[in-house]
Amino acid sequence: MKTRFAVSHGSKSKFVQRGLRAYFEYRDLGIKRATRGKVVAHLIRARPGKAPHGQWHRHDCKVQFVYVLRGTAVFEYEGVGKVTMKPGSCFYQPPGIRHRELSHSKDLELLEIVAPANFRTVSLEKPAARKSPARR
Repeated sequence: MKTRFAVSHGSKSKFVQRGLRAYFEYRDLGIKRATRGKVVAHLIRARPGKAPHGQWHRHDCKVQFVYVLRGTAVFEYEGVGKVTMKPGSCFYQPPGIRHRELSHSKDLELLEIVAPANFRTVSLEKPAARKSPARR
């Protein structure tokens, strides 16, 4: 199964509101089609007047990384805690890590790459609080 050459010009591309999260808009970069579903790459930007809902979830994928182009976002990861992302920040989310988005700036724009292109997202309950060791 061969992959294809792909090019995506910003002047000829549009952001659409359909995608994983209702508070984002997505611009497909043509990688999913070119790789025949092996990888998806898209630009994601905040939708005006929309805020994240903070729902814990995980993704069933092999690779997911995000590069922040503009704005800021605060995420929370199980076992890691809160992480503030800003322009130039790049983060890799290990497969299946439980996480949620807490907030983002109105000018947030991200580049996200995920493999495989068609992955499942599972909503989860809040993780159990960690117990502190008893003090003596």
